Amino acid sequence: MYRFLLTPRWLGILALTLAAATVMVLLGNWQLSRYRERSAINERIDAADRVAPAPLAEVMPTAGGAAGVAGPAPAKEDAWTRVTVTGRYDSGNTIVVRGRTVDGKVGFEVVTPLLMDDGSAVLVDHGWVPPPPGSATARPQLPATPSGQVTVVGRVHMSESKPGAVERRDGRLETRRIAVPRLAGELPYPLYGAYLLLDEQTPAADPVFAAVPIQHENNWQNAGYVVQWWLFALMTLYGFGWLARREALGDSRTKAGDGSPLSRDRAAEPSPSTPA
Repeated sequence: MYRFLLTPRWLGILALTLAAATVMVLLGNWQLSRYRERSAINERIDAADRVAPAPLAEVMPTAGGAAGVAGPAPAKEDAWTRVTVTGRYDSGNTIVVRGRTVDGKVGFEVVTPLLMDDGSAVLVDHGWVPPPPGSATARPQLPATPSGQVTVVGRVHMSESKPGAVERRDGRLETRRIAVPRLAGELPYPLYGAYLLLDEQTPAADPVFAAVPIQHENNWQNAGYVVQWWLFALMTLYGFGWLARREALGDSRTKAGDGSPLSRDRAAEPSPSTPA
């Protein structure tokens, strides 16, 4: 019944079916790896709240060796780790990051370098502030930066990948992105290769700053794609089997004359008489 599967036509259909199913399985496997990667990020975000912060130097690579140079980025698995560091804010190089959205409102994030005793610095994101009333783009009135020694507890945040333009207005740097290597070129000291989202500060931070929320990864979307691609692969294989079975049954009925209307009509016709 299935000898027709060895014909060039059906061998071609089989090859296309297997190729399509293989691609779908591989896409499902890729989505599975993305699900695991995003799940690990969510676990790190949640776990950071349950452990004591580690010293900055134990988590992040050493700052750049020269002024205006950023050090290497931390390992991916160190993102969102809570760290602690002590130093003095360089308020003269405060960075205002415009066009930042928190809870659906557009405002600014305020970032200040924290200088350590070894002469290096790490950028600290104090949080989000709203724009002045009546203008979403006007520069906000910023509270005074604490003077003297401060101790910061914050989350390691990777540098943003798109470096925006940086300009200095009225003694403050302004930008659209917190791209650490780009900002390092505007500062007179070596810089760590990532920045910190402020959790706690001693002395306490000004309450005008709203915490920048940490978004969990949507890993369940990837889980749904895994199921989708693997189901498509099974449906493709099932479709080939269904077509092959249909073809086999059609050939069988045609050869056997198993009661089809055409077969019955031919059986009812009288045999032609033999001429005398």
